[in-house]
Amino acid sequence: MTEINKVAFLGMGVMGFPMAGHLAAKGFDVVVYNRTESKADAWVTKHGGTVALTPREAAKGRQIVFACVGNDDDVREV
Repeated sequence: MTEINKVAFLGMGVMGFPMAGHLAAKGFDVVVYNRTESKADAWVTKHGGTVALTPREAAKGRQIVFACVGNDDDVREV
């Protein structure tokens, strides 16, 4: 079985920010994306990892992509 260690997390809001942080704390290689780039930058400052400028960039080479966004319109946008 392949070990999963490369993940992307889309959405650094109230839920996404800490959820992605838990993944980083457990040793996952996390790439984050947020429409407001400063929120993704704040996450990287706190947890390490990498900021992606687009959802596609975040997902490239990742084994799992998590999306934690607020509503249907947000899901369609990312």
